[in-house]
Amino acid sequence: MDAFYASVEQRDNPALKGKPVVVGGDPRGRGVVAAASYEARNFGIRSAMPAAHALRLCPDVVFIRPRFDAYKAISLEIRDIFSEYTDLIEPISLDEAYLDVTENKTGNPSATLIAKEIKKKIRERTGLIASAGVSFNKFLAKIASDLKKPDGLALITPDKALDFIAALPIGKFHGIGKATEAKMHKLGIKNGADLREWPEHDLNKHFGKVGSYYYHIARGIDDRPLRTERIPKSIGHEKTFEEDVSSVEWLADFIQTISKKVARRMEREEARAKTVTLKIRYDNFESITRSFTPGNPVSGAAEIADLATRLLRETEAGDRKVRLVGVTVSGFIRHNDPPVEGRQLSFPLD
Repeated sequence: MDAFYASVEQRDNPALKGKPVVVGGDPRGRGVVAAASYEARNFGIRSAMPAAHALRLCPDVVFIRPRFDAYKAISLEIRDIFSEYTDLIEPISLDEAYLDVTENKTGNPSATLIAKEIKKKIRERTGLIASAGVSFNKFLAKIASDLKKPDGLALITPDKALDFIAALPIGKFHGIGKATEAKMHKLGIKNGADLREWPEHDLNKHFGKVGSYYYHIARGIDDRPLRTERIPKSIGHEKTFEEDVSSVEWLADFIQTISKKVARRMEREEARAKTVTLKIRYDNFESITRSFTPGNPVSGAAEIADLATRLLRETEAGDRKVRLVGVTVSGFIRHNDPPVEGRQLSFPLD
């Protein structure tokens, strides 16, 4: 979906159409941008940007608090449209999903025509616009979906894939963030053609196990299947405070509160977690994380809070003021999976 949250707000309030709209927190406080309309993006406003900075870029921007219930309801409407064509749907977020239409309910042999029909139905039923990418694997379909936004449709066929990847700037590769892009640039890797010249063992040496992924996608190889029953890679909750906090006791109490929220979400997923991670952002905007993997998976709020509080002692909280705290759990296994063998690890871990 194109500028999903902001587009919903513009649809539901016609007075906002054509105006720069930001969905997010209060620019007078510590809010951040959750979504920006295309009119706002023309001023350089982007997701995750501090709301105060967005206001400086565009003094006329309209700020709106998120209405997640509305976004979820529309997301379900769109999912219903997908299900008219296939049951092989892997939702990534409220506004994005992969669909496998190799065999589909309409018997249409053209994925491109199916994408056109889906885009048309989304516009007719919700009044919103979507962009689609069509290709023979997930990596290329994702890249294609970003090529012609907004209201775009792009196709990458097998015979064009290698040339397309060769010319693609490395920062446009899905899964390569700013830090990895900078590291690759230092190694002389500027595009797909450069990446393809590197042996797999050398990429693994510089980037770890993910190096194998880079090696294969440079050659258009991505065999990942769609996961229709998706369990998230992590579950977390964080909050930016209205005022910086220096009390460790207060932070420990707050960790108890957000650990309960994390535990409730884990309960809905019927999962246990192998790792607990604490995130701290100091008053100078420096962010650090501390992680711990106990011998047995955790699931309850008390377990999560206890580990996160122990991790808090390994930070400079108290000596330095804190503006944000977050607790995340990861490495999930289902409750009915066999027990995980592990060993107790020592503190601290990054």
